[in-house]
Amino acid sequence: MNLSLDQTIYPNQQALLPFALTDVLIEHVSQTKQPLLHFWQLEKTMILGMKDTRVPHLKAGVTTLQQAGYPPVVRSAGGLGVISDPAILNISLIIPRDMQTTDSAYEKMFQLTQHAFPELLITTGEVFDSYCPGTYDLSCAGKKIAGIAQRKIKDGIAIMMYLSVSGPQKERGQVVKDFYRASLAEKFGQDGYPPVNPDSMTTVGSVMKNNLTIEQTKTRFLNAFSQLTKEEITQVDSQNWLRATKKRTDYTEKLSRMITRNEILASL
Repeated sequence: MNLSLDQTIYPNQQALLPFALTDVLIEHVSQTKQPLLHFWQLEKTMILGMKDTRVPHLKAGVTTLQQAGYPPVVRSAGGLGVISDPAILNISLIIPRDMQTTDSAYEKMFQLTQHAFPELLITTGEVFDSYCPGTYDLSCAGKKIAGIAQRKIKDGIAIMMYLSVSGPQKERGQVVKDFYRASLAEKFGQDGYPPVNPDSMTTVGSVMKNNLTIEQTKTRFLNAFSQLTKEEITQVDSQNWLRATKKRTDYTEKLSRMITRNEILASL
């Protein structure tokens, strides 16, 4: 029987918590070899990759984010910046590493998403002018709906996806574009940072032309996870799981590391 963990929508003051929990979950799967699915959401937030913290004018870029109402947080996984808000669902498929290659792990998340939305034609391939472009960007009709990153710890791996379910995707893209314009200045679109075009992305709801909700999306992924693994899914609350598994000490340690990682923002 596989697990699914869900979390409440965390306010900005607690934006580091789901990242700390993800690392605990990866280590847990490394030990138990039991796949799990982790859903989480944040209030309006710009999630920065470590590369984003090395822009020449970070303070100017952070100022644009704060003015737009998207305070930043630095994540532990690789990649570049993405937006999070209550209409975006973050989904982590956490599995044993076994003989997984980078591509085969990404392929599992793609398969899971296609099973969750069988009525959509979803393609993979980099959307170069989206934010956080990558080889396994997921698109519909040429517009990106999701991006995927990986994080490996010991014998566990998390394939982490942000899925734009609904909401103002063009506004999100403009926020990210403004960040890079301010933080890179004349080097916008250079040195491995994307020339963000807000029109390069869309939402699943827009593609489906309906009012898709986060809860409906979670249900689709849970059903797809059960079908692909041929196992029933036990849904648990993350806080109850931490208590039951006595992982709070590990969680506190991971959270401390996230706080240290984010000191660069506090010092601006």
